[in-house]
Amino acid sequence: MTTALLGIDIGTSGCKALLLSVDGDVLATGTATYGLSQPRAGWTEQDPSLWVEGTRKAVAQVMDQRRDVKLACIGLSGQMHGLTPLDKDKKVLRPAILWNDQRNAAEAAEITRKAGGIEALIGRTGNRMLVGYTGGKIVWMSRHEPELFARLRHVLNPKDYLRFMLTGELATEVSDASGTGLFDVKNRVWATDLIEMLGIDPSLLPICHESHEISGQVSASGAALFGLPAGIPVVGGGGDSVIQTIGSGVIAPGDLQTTIGTAGILAAALDAPSPSPDGRIQMFCNVAPSKWHAMGVSLNAGGAMGWFRSVLAQAGRGDELSFEAICDAASESPAGARGLLFLPYLNGERCPHPDPVARGAFVGLTARHTLGDMGRSVMEGVVHAFYDMHALMKLMGIEGKVIKASGGGAKSRLWRQIQADMFDCDVVTTEGAAEGAAFGAALVAGVGVAAWKDATEAAGTIRALTRERANDSARDVYRKGHRIYSDLYPALRASFSALADPAFAD
Repeated sequence: MTTALLGIDIGTSGCKALLLSVDGDVLATGTATYGLSQPRAGWTEQDPSLWVEGTRKAVAQVMDQRRDVKLACIGLSGQMHGLTPLDKDKKVLRPAILWNDQRNAAEAAEITRKAGGIEALIGRTGNRMLVGYTGGKIVWMSRHEPELFARLRHVLNPKDYLRFMLTGELATEVSDASGTGLFDVKNRVWATDLIEMLGIDPSLLPICHESHEISGQVSASGAALFGLPAGIPVVGGGGDSVIQTIGSGVIAPGDLQTTIGTAGILAAALDAPSPSPDGRIQMFCNVAPSKWHAMGVSLNAGGAMGWFRSVLAQAGRGDELSFEAICDAASESPAGARGLLFLPYLNGERCPHPDPVARGAFVGLTARHTLGDMGRSVMEGVVHAFYDMHALMKLMGIEGKVIKASGGGAKSRLWRQIQADMFDCDVVTTEGAAEGAAFGAALVAGVGVAAWKDATEAAGTIRALTRERANDSARDVYRKGHRIYSDLYPALRASFSALADPAFAD
């Protein structure tokens, strides 16, 4: 019988389950997809029953693959910032409001004003109140759905609703709590004074654990629902954007993680909290109890490449120009794409520029530029945005000695090499990182039952797969190019705002 750890990740588009041996080997994975609802422009919602059914299917897949395992512990992860509202009977009141929902801009601004401004809010929590955060959604519900709000008794994030269905316990942990905007990240406790100032009953928010702490055991009803043995311990887990860093082995200062998915994330682990002065870099609690997590999130990364390919597809080239084919064409273009720069702000931006009306742009386009040049400039533009984020991190004392690359974009050797050249450091991919947050959740579960003594030892078991080293000549080109790139957004900001006029909407 093989002792195994089960990691479950409740994503936006599906659930992933993963079995990990206590030796750090992936034994089985399973995935179940589901949809979301967009009832109005800028709104995104999801029925929590989809998470339950997705978990049932994904867990069944991995347990069917490995009937020889004995589960030691379960770790949970999931999309952050979602509002899952429950009534006094712990029944769901309405569909969950997701992380990328944009309805509560006015409420986020109101919270900031009530807190005394951005600086004062950062002093209380370590973060701005971003539109995506849970706190603004609670206030939105009180303003716009007062009858439902009157029945509200419990607020959970998505993975914590799964915990409730597994164990019957209402709980969260420090990394996901950080993403509510209502958490004192420095002291790792709810910011009760802020919560009460906003007119929110603190009892709506669940008890908060450290990520590795046991938060419950699989109940009899949870065992019947998910096909798992009753009594298996369940740890706190972690929000997906935070817990996936341990899955890449990022735990020591000097290590950076880049994630190129639809969005882009630059993250680092810290030994002490060091909030960004203007809040553009998010500061969360790490899944390790003595560490913190600094993170910049761009809304445009792999999604920019997806957009570029879709434009080519509309021109009749889509079948022959896969992601890999575009990368191959881009590899024929030199560093700097022959003087072509791309601003990747196709969906507005969060970091480094919190601007919902920012636009994308090719700058420097000439008649001699090829498809490969344009493809390379898109890839370089995403990395320039990462480098802009790192400039903000440097102001916080965060350096980058090595990058652990993850997400779909990490499959591209060229994209990894661009990062190595621009950041002038090694770029490494690791075993398990491709499995995402479910892998990190399984590692944290192992820490919870002492398979590893702490998160640092768990991260130390992760093996490197590939390594790209910086090229001096390309580095010099990118240094010159980035000086030009960094001037473009300030120069174009007023134009972007003007182009957001409703007259141009159609």
